Amino acid sequence: MTRTTFRPGGPILLLAGLAALLPVAASAAPTASETLSTVSERSGFLRTGRYEEVPALAAAFQARWPDRVRTWSFGTTPEGRPMQVLAVTASGAFDPAQARRRGLPVVLVQGGIHAGEIDGKDAGFLALRQVLEGQAAAGALDRLVLLFVPVFNVDGHERFGAWNRPNQRGPEEMGWRTTAQGYNLNRDYLKADSAEMQAMLRLVRDWDPLAMVDLHATDGAQFEHDISIQVEPLHAGDEALRRAGRQWRDATVADLARQGSLPLDFYPSFVTEDDPASGFEDGVSPPRFSSGYFLLRNRFGMLVETHSWKPYPERVRITRNAVVSVLEQMAEHGAQWRRLADDADARAADLGGTTQALDWKATDRARTVDFRGYAYTRTPSEVSGALMTRYDESTPQVWHLPLRDQVVPALEVTAPRAGYLVPPAWAAVVRPALEAHGVAFRPLDADWAQAPVAAFRATAMKFAAAPSEGHQRATLEGAWAPERRDIGAGALYVPLAQPLARLALALLEPQAPDSLAAWGGFNNAFERKEYMEDYVAEDVARQMLARDPALRAQFQRRLETDPDFAADPAARLDFFYRLHPAWDERYGLYPVLRLDQPPPGMR
Repeated sequence: MTRTTFRPGGPILLLAGLAALLPVAASAAPTASETLSTVSERSGFLRTGRYEEVPALAAAFQARWPDRVRTWSFGTTPEGRPMQVLAVTASGAFDPAQARRRGLPVVLVQGGIHAGEIDGKDAGFLALRQVLEGQAAAGALDRLVLLFVPVFNVDGHERFGAWNRPNQRGPEEMGWRTTAQGYNLNRDYLKADSAEMQAMLRLVRDWDPLAMVDLHATDGAQFEHDISIQVEPLHAGDEALRRAGRQWRDATVADLARQGSLPLDFYPSFVTEDDPASGFEDGVSPPRFSSGYFLLRNRFGMLVETHSWKPYPERVRITRNAVVSVLEQMAEHGAQWRRLADDADARAADLGGTTQALDWKATDRARTVDFRGYAYTRTPSEVSGALMTRYDESTPQVWHLPLRDQVVPALEVTAPRAGYLVPPAWAAVVRPALEAHGVAFRPLDADWAQAPVAAFRATAMKFAAAPSEGHQRATLEGAWAPERRDIGAGALYVPLAQPLARLALALLEPQAPDSLAAWGGFNNAFERKEYMEDYVAEDVARQMLARDPALRAQFQRRLETDPDFAADPAARLDFFYRLHPAWDERYGLYPVLRLDQPPPGMR
């Protein structure tokens, strides 16, 4: 396939060579390209338009190419704005069933999840027009369906201001990072609190995109590299998809390098903030992030991060090149990768009883990379008093830095052989999350007495001191152990024999980093609500000691070997309370159970 190159240039000269972008006389009728251009393009990529241009442009694209473009609103924001998506294909497959029936890969390109980082909106419209006009990615639309969401965080986009991204060069004004309700959408993929994310997940459930491309601009240090590309599955997820993910990442990086960029295949964030000498580490984002979410669906996710210190015209050009590369790669390999993804779905349905990673980390093993930075100094600041890094952009410098890119599991569990069981009291908490992601479940129609389950009892609970995304996060320690429990009708059975088994594990394993438990969804189960008065506990303890010599010996040993316990009157009384029938046996009991066999009458 012919690969189209959009070469580098100065902020205004970026437009040279594109006849569609040349100025015309005031009396001349506007060309099709002008009609379909963005505010950004007409300003020389110095500004970005307000959201009203998105539905207007989407309608204009559909009017210009009615056989190749469909546009609709896939949701409404809390402030009442439509969330626009364009479906673009030359195949005629304008609904998900047609795309599935014909084996066409669906590619979802998402801009403006952080609406201050709006490169994706302006670059996406530019790339889309050039593809439709035959100037880029020739023939790609015959072999795929592109879903383009120009702005995900629409309400945040309209919180417009010149200083919304103080460590970013352009555009002149831009939107805000979070939604009108204060949600960071790129922390909301798995927990799905926001109306915007719930709408996005409906789009994902309907279309089942093979790949999602999330367009960002990263901030932080100053250096010469202009874009980073990260893909999963690559370190995590299905093994066959990891190989394809590496192939896709490497091909995209190579395409960008051929077009004059200095791309990176890892996220350039220092191990120690503001200290270049600390180097970098690779990793796998947890599924609150887009790049960590889609691997759980056995699909590809690509995180595109242009460098915020590059001028906006340059960032738009590079993002445009990335979008075109994605379309070319997906047109060439997407049908094969789609078959791999289907096979991965079948393998995921067999994960029960196997060891699965829930979280990942980089090891201490490092290799040295040559990194294109600038000369810098680290000196105490007379303002903050802290050690500060100052960069000299007039003096390029190659840094020789450690990169820790050996990524291994940080948390593993043995998946239940059959699945999970959510008792009726907690079904209303769990069910919306399962439905939002499309995880299959079935309600129990009848009681199940003395069900053979595994229960997780927390031995230590730590609640975050400050809220995050409106939640008080919880960290639990404990273990699963066999129990017999009475389960009422209305409980939810979540089988692992389904393509979204990894999503079920991520939601329902209590120690997974973005599980319902981790986000505080079950905190009531881990708050102590019942107590025994001290004077009652004193009498109870004496009675228990008098009738149980073994307990007396156990208590004495604890006094002799645990000074903190011996010095804590409340802990000493609690020792006996926990062994008494009055103790709340549900305290610390995680309210989701595991099953090694399905409920009666279910498979």
